[in-house]
Amino acid sequence: MTALILDGKAVAKKTEEELSVRVTKLKEAANGATPILATILVGADPASATYVKMKGNACARIGMDSIRVEMSEETTTEELLAKIGELNANPDVHGILLQHPVPSQIDERACFDAIDLTKDVDGVTCLGFGRMAMQESAYGSATPQGIMRLLEAYDIELQGKHAVVVGRSPILGKPMALMLLNANATVTICHSRTQNLAEYVAQADIVVGAVGVPELIKADWIKPGAVVVDAGYHPGGIGDIELEPLTEIASAITPVPGGVGPMTINTLIYQSVDAAEKKLLS
Repeated sequence: MTALILDGKAVAKKTEEELSVRVTKLKEAANGATPILATILVGADPASATYVKMKGNACARIGMDSIRVEMSEETTTEELLAKIGELNANPDVHGILLQHPVPSQIDERACFDAIDLTKDVDGVTCLGFGRMAMQESAYGSATPQGIMRLLEAYDIELQGKHAVVVGRSPILGKPMALMLLNANATVTICHSRTQNLAEYVAQADIVVGAVGVPELIKADWIKPGAVVVDAGYHPGGIGDIELEPLTEIASAITPVPGGVGPMTINTLIYQSVDAAEKKLLS
């Protein structure tokens, strides 16, 4: 058995082509109004700056505009909240992204939760999380929502399957588990301090590595035929799962890089277009 490669880069490219058509039609229907994503970068972290640039480039590829807001390393919570308030009130802005992480003096959760729910296209607010969990209308956190879209693109069966999510972060592990649960999978949540982690992983039909530790999850833990999703990325191009041996063990795997990563940015843009359509065509 050779594992099916869940190619996030290919799915993202196809989706961008579809989104470009939607944006063109939207501009025509809305008298030239253009969907706009506002990105907020606080501080000078090189990796964060790169991610923000990639998101701006993705907007440009489909005909959207982006506003890049840059704030100093010394920014206070109050200053950041004020900026988010300005963007919430700006009718031309349809989506808001606050790049994570922010400097330590800032209350990141308070700032995330200040984002207007209709503009929370990165799926970071507590209200959005709660509505998603209850299967009400909300934008899902971009990485887990991207994983769900990737699994759907390859017709991976979720209903009745046992999914083990290794990781519990508020914008990845926890929403991932609830999205799988809402898709009728049976879900076990584990993390870096789970005792006998290998035993839980060995039971999984679907394994999601979202723990942030390089190759914590070993290939020999995973049962033959499992679907393996690696949401980690570390220097050297490795993820949270020991992937190389799994090409002959798993039924499907996400490559690192090129699997989950492209779907994260693509989902942010996908949800931004949706938010713009709701605002401009209502």
